Amino acid sequence: MASLLSIHPENPQKRLINQAAELLRNGGVIVYPTDTAYGFGCTLGNRRGVERIIQIRHLSANHLFSILCPDLAEIARYARVDNTTYRLLKRHLPGPYTFVLEATRDVPKNILPKRKTIGLRIPSHPICQALLQEVGEPLLSATVRLPNAADALSDPEEIHKRLGTLVDLVIDGGILTTSPSTVVDLTGDQPVVLRAGTGDPSVFVDAR
Repeated sequence: MASLLSIHPENPQKRLINQAAELLRNGGVIVYPTDTAYGFGCTLGNRRGVERIIQIRHLSANHLFSILCPDLAEIARYARVDNTTYRLLKRHLPGPYTFVLEATRDVPKNILPKRKTIGLRIPSHPICQALLQEVGEPLLSATVRLPNAADALSDPEEIHKRLGTLVDLVIDGGILTTSPSTVVDLTGDQPVVLRAGTGDPSVFVDAR
């Protein structure tokens, strides 16, 4: 059974962040809070971790995972970002948005089986930011939702009870929303909202 680790959502304890980061660096899969819903997470290069998340969520092979980055410089490593796109990202990140962009060769092939695009996020949640800084590499993420369920799980104690045998750690950052991030496709001439979530989708009308 996974540990349930309570971390302060505004002032994360460094000792506890180090504990979670060490588990991630050693190939673990965790559940952690974001600025939207809870997410499953593993390090970007953790092939087995990706497979475990796919099995837990019953995801298809071409599921669009999100890459969580600490800043815009890191996003530019994994996606092709021109000046116009950079300005748009800077206006809305960190925040509750996932942006779909053309992937670079630095994205592992195992998470791009049938696509050339990737979703990227910079969550504003302090626990996310602390984890990313301590791990030293991006996290691959998917919303904590049970197979065939409409909404994400929002209570960390319920998540621990229902999924604690399938992951290595559940971070308790309080009860969150069940709404995921708003997903915006930036690969065309104009932004296209693919999924309306926590972030206001109306700001992308004629955004460029």
